[in-house]
Amino acid sequence: MSIDVFSQYLLNTLMLGMIYAMVAVGFTLFFGVLDVIKFSHGDVLMLGGFTALVSYIGAQSIGISNPWLLLLTMLICSMAVTAAVGAFVARFLVLPLKNAPPLNTLLVTLMFGLALREAVRLFYPNGSNPKPFPRLLPDSTLNLGALSLRADSLILLVAGLLTIVGVHMLITRTKLGLAIRAVAQDGETARVMGIDFQRVVLFTFGLGSALAAMAGVMNGLYYNEINFGVGLLLGVIGFSAAILGGLGNFLGAILGGFLFAALQTFGAVALPMITPSIPSAYKDVFAFVMVILLMAWRPTGLIAERSSERV
Repeated sequence: MSIDVFSQYLLNTLMLGMIYAMVAVGFTLFFGVLDVIKFSHGDVLMLGGFTALVSYIGAQSIGISNPWLLLLTMLICSMAVTAAVGAFVARFLVLPLKNAPPLNTLLVTLMFGLALREAVRLFYPNGSNPKPFPRLLPDSTLNLGALSLRADSLILLVAGLLTIVGVHMLITRTKLGLAIRAVAQDGETARVMGIDFQRVVLFTFGLGSALAAMAGVMNGLYYNEINFGVGLLLGVIGFSAAILGGLGNFLGAILGGFLFAALQTFGAVALPMITPSIPSAYKDVFAFVMVILLMAWRPTGLIAERSSERV
C-alpha cells in the first residue's frame, strides 16, 4: 500500500471517528445526568442535517453567498433547533418518566425518533430520496511530502476536535460543568445543594443534541449528501461506541468512536485481501462483530466507569 493511499485511509478513519465520537459523547451526556438511553439521538442528528440544508437554501434566497457565512448560518440554525428539540425531549418525555422502568424511556425516545424520521420523509419535498449537501469547504489537496490530504477533511477534523475539547472544558472547568457533574454524581444531593436539577438536565440534553447537529453537518459536508435514514446507522454506531468505551465515561466515548472507525477502515482494507469474494461493503458487519467480541471480553467497556468520572 502506497503512502498516499495509507494517508487517505488514515484521514478517513480520523474523520469518521470524530463524527462517531461526537454522537457517542451525546449518549454519554444523557446517560450521565439521568441514567437514560435516548434512542432518538441519531434521528436528531438527521434533523440537524436537514435543518442546516433548509437554512442554506433560505440564506441563499436572501442573497448570502459567502461560503463561510453560509456555513456559519447552517451551524447556528441546526444546533439551535436540535438543542431545543433535545430540551423538549428531556422536559416532556424523559423527566416525567424518571421514576418509571428504564424500558419506558427507551421505548418513548425510540418512537419519538421514528416520528422525526417519518416527518422528514413525508413533509420535506421528495424527502424519501437522498439530497445533495452543499460543498462549502475548499476542495484543494494539501501535499505534505508523500502525503496528499484533502483540505476539507482537515478542516472538518479540526472543527470536530475543537468542539469536543470545548465541551470537555465546559464540563471540567466551569461552574455549569460542575453542576452537571454534581447532578450526574447524585441528583438528590445536588438539589439539596441548591442546584436547579431540571435546568441542568435540560441544558445537558440540549448540549448533547447540539453536538448531534454538528456531527450531522460534518457528515453532510464530508459525503456531500444527506438522507432521512442517515441517523439510524449513525445512532447505532454512536451508541455502540459509547458502550464500547464505557457508557457514562466522556473519554471512553471518544475512544470508542475512533476505535469503531478504525475497525471499519481495517475491515474495508483487509476483507477483500483475505477473502476476495467478500467486498469492502461488509466493513460495518466486521466492525459490529468485533465490537461484540470486545464487549464479551470487557462487558463494562474499555474504560471502566467510576462514579467520579461520569460525564
